[in-house]
Amino acid sequence: MAMESASNTIRSEFTVHMLNEQGKSKASYLAETFTRCLNDLESVCGATGREMSIVRTKLEEACFFAKRAMASQPENQQGG
Repeated sequence: MAMESASNTIRSEFTVHMLNEQGKSKASYLAETFTRCLNDLESVCGATGREMSIVRTKLEEACFFAKRAMASQPENQQGG
């Protein structure tokens, strides 16, 4: 399927950032931090139920955006 584009330039909002070793280390750190947070919350609130499902989903979303914010920093990118 051919896709037509108004421009050949990809906007910065949609670019892919390849991480360097520092960026990969930071991504792992963020994943570990969110894991500890969810584990702590489950130990207090329990791991089941609708509300905890929402908590889990929101933490997944927050982790995604934290990693995206980190990846957008030039010092964490290959060639950056």
